[in-house]
Amino acid sequence: MSTYVNNPDEAKEYQNRYRVFYIVIAATFTIFTMRLWYLQIISGNELREFSEKNRIKQNKITAPRGLMLDRDGKVLVENLPGFEAILTPQYIDDLDDLAKTVGPILGMEPDKVVQKVQKSRKQNGPFAQIRLKENLSREEVFRLKRVRLDTPGLEIRESIVRYYPLKENGAQLFGYVGEISKRQIPILNDQYKGALKFDQGDIIGKSGLEETLEKDIRGTDGISFIQVDAHGREAVTQTPNIYGEQIKDQTPVHGNNAVLTIDRDLQEAAYAAINKTGDARGHIGAIFAMKTNGEVLAWVSTPSFDPNEFSTGITPQTWSKLINDPFKPLRNKVIQDHNSPGSSFKPLVAVAALSEKVVTPTTLVASPGTFFFGRRPYHDSIKQGHGNITIYDAIEQSSNVFFYKMGIALGVDKMYDYIHDLGIGQKTGIELSREVSGIMPNSAWKKATVGEEWQPGENLSTAIGQGFVTVTPISMAIAYNAIATEGKVVKPFVIRKILDQDGKVLRENFPQVVRDLQQPQPNGVKVSPETFKVVKEAMRRVANGSRGTARFWKVPGVEFAGKTGTAQVMGFSADQIFASCMARPIHMRHNGWFVSFAPVENPEIVVAILAEHACHGNTGAAPIARDIYEAYFQKYHPDIIANALKNKGQKHAAKSEAATTSVDE
Repeated sequence: MSTYVNNPDEAKEYQNRYRVFYIVIAATFTIFTMRLWYLQIISGNELREFSEKNRIKQNKITAPRGLMLDRDGKVLVENLPGFEAILTPQYIDDLDDLAKTVGPILGMEPDKVVQKVQKSRKQNGPFAQIRLKENLSREEVFRLKRVRLDTPGLEIRESIVRYYPLKENGAQLFGYVGEISKRQIPILNDQYKGALKFDQGDIIGKSGLEETLEKDIRGTDGISFIQVDAHGREAVTQTPNIYGEQIKDQTPVHGNNAVLTIDRDLQEAAYAAINKTGDARGHIGAIFAMKTNGEVLAWVSTPSFDPNEFSTGITPQTWSKLINDPFKPLRNKVIQDHNSPGSSFKPLVAVAALSEKVVTPTTLVASPGTFFFGRRPYHDSIKQGHGNITIYDAIEQSSNVFFYKMGIALGVDKMYDYIHDLGIGQKTGIELSREVSGIMPNSAWKKATVGEEWQPGENLSTAIGQGFVTVTPISMAIAYNAIATEGKVVKPFVIRKILDQDGKVLRENFPQVVRDLQQPQPNGVKVSPETFKVVKEAMRRVANGSRGTARFWKVPGVEFAGKTGTAQVMGFSADQIFASCMARPIHMRHNGWFVSFAPVENPEIVVAILAEHACHGNTGAAPIARDIYEAYFQKYHPDIIANALKNKGQKHAAKSEAATTSVDE
């Protein structure tokens, strides 16, 4: 038997607690009701659309980059079809299992696969797709397809592989492509704001013309939509749709093509010339060839690299080899490396000396083997010296003492006025980035840079292209071109025009004369046609005179004018200065230069050769120029060489006949 106790005081004690409990329940119910109402009524359409889209996977279709063509329409850079393995991290169930399955197929250690995924998650976030390997072989594609259905997160995607048919030849000019980094995305989006938009995983130009022409040759990516299951795998049973409406793919738009001024035939001849064996020519350095109006014909920098290795995913071993190479294959030596020009600088000093009336074409200057300035001896290019010589002889035979005296008479500031206006010590304005200017010093430059006054003895080293003077091959070509054209300093260019896919010209570049030195310049410089003609004749004798330093390298029927140069890369004591260069370790050997133009009477082409550590310009650089001229005139003026060879054959036959007749008599 139970007893019911009705205690009003006890009931009153729990009333407040019940009231709080009821309020909490009512509030909770109200909150859930309001949230449900918000989700169903207010945000229903939005959430439904999100849900629909969550089962639709959006894939980017990379637009093909535009081609690069040479001046004759020959392909320099193109695209090839390929396949790539892609991982989508959020769909991966077990990363270790995936790595063990996929790694061996792709020739990758499973640990490397895991590291690559973890690195991408850290750098790019947990949802960014990872390009595991590019340019898959047929065998790799076949094996990946067999395991794909059992490997969530793995995708095999068609891709476009950038292809460089010339491989190492011109790699620094054409550049290479690679995947955009997380750091580059905001930078490039700001740089190309309103024109291009970059996202994670995009392939972009990393250097050279690929980088310069990004805006022109980069196309517009397309989009494809597929319906996927919970593991991100394509569900082929349904057509992708939202609210019953089919989603339409967006077709990619091909990038524009770039027509360059480069001549592929001459480019190949130049590369073959610097790599030719059998003589003393240098194999490390740069070649720059252009028409006298500024159109670039050939551009070589060695040692080089194969940009196709970047297109297909460069290995750590290859990258390490490139960046640790002491001769820097990734650097564009044509515009980035500035070196002392040595005696190839002398024609520029000659322009200043003649213009300032320091000498006339017939002035004789004593040039002994050793010249003392104060108590310091300065040596000529040969021990015995050159005797009393004119400016023609000084350039032909490359006398140092003659130009020491020109440097003393002119002074550095006067040399600067003329030589800087010829294009030395300033950027040329070529379209590629990272060009350096080199140095043409004057007294103000030394005071501002070194914090010291210019010393008179420094005029001597400056006058023979040593000391503070540094130049790039492209700037030397511009200066020599000004001599060849008797005063016209041009702006070099390598991009001739941009074409759309229908062949319509969107943009075109034309030759541009920056200044004409026959006209008075702001600094008072003015060079007469007669001065240029004297220097040109002296340079003609370098390659054609009886004592010319480049007289051994001839092209039948063609006279070219130029100047050799041998530039020390370090100082030597008096007893070592004339020692055998080739006996020294390679890093201690002199650089060789040969800068020239042809033909002498009506110049069409200028060639600048830097042969690093080749010891001499006449043996290390001049034969390379000879081969380039031969290729140029064989292509554009074959009759000149053919007639010269024919005449030579006839003369030889006549001599043989005369000799036979003499014997018979």
